[in-house]
Amino acid sequence: MSKQQMVWILRDYERCSACRLCEMVCSLRFEGRVWPEASRIRVFEVVPGIAIPHFCVQCPDYPCVKACPTGALIVDKSTGAVVVDEGKCVLCRKCIDACPAKVPRIVKGKASVIICDLCGGDPKCVKVCEKAGFNALKKIPRPGSTIIMHYAKTPEELAKPLIRKLLEMNPEKVM
Repeated sequence: MSKQQMVWILRDYERCSACRLCEMVCSLRFEGRVWPEASRIRVFEVVPGIAIPHFCVQCPDYPCVKACPTGALIVDKSTGAVVVDEGKCVLCRKCIDACPAKVPRIVKGKASVIICDLCGGDPKCVKVCEKAGFNALKKIPRPGSTIIMHYAKTPEELAKPLIRKLLEMNPEKVM
């Protein structure tokens, strides 16, 4: 598939209610049970009322994939998502260190890092968010590098402009 056909999840942080349905549906898909800690999407409330759904943005240069010494992380050419080969992962944390948003995670009870793989191009988190009427997540064709990298930040970094806009406060005073 060409880059224009790859999918991406657009985030509208102002619409996120912190309901965490995305975490539940993700953990059900991957773990077969509700286990939010093992969800590939995490919702962070950096301050009350400011919810940040946080997951892999599929960086154009894939620093996590490049940093992996065992080849456990690969790029799905059809979706652009990072996929983890659990048998090759040695939990060395190099992908976490390389990620600008610190998205890959090690979860107790899992034998490899976990990263959003876009559900093979049909992200369940987007579907449940739409069904619930929040529309904080939207599946779109993969955008250009500038847009993608705008989202490649930690939850704290992403919350700062929202705090300024919605709470009309200096983020440093409330974080």
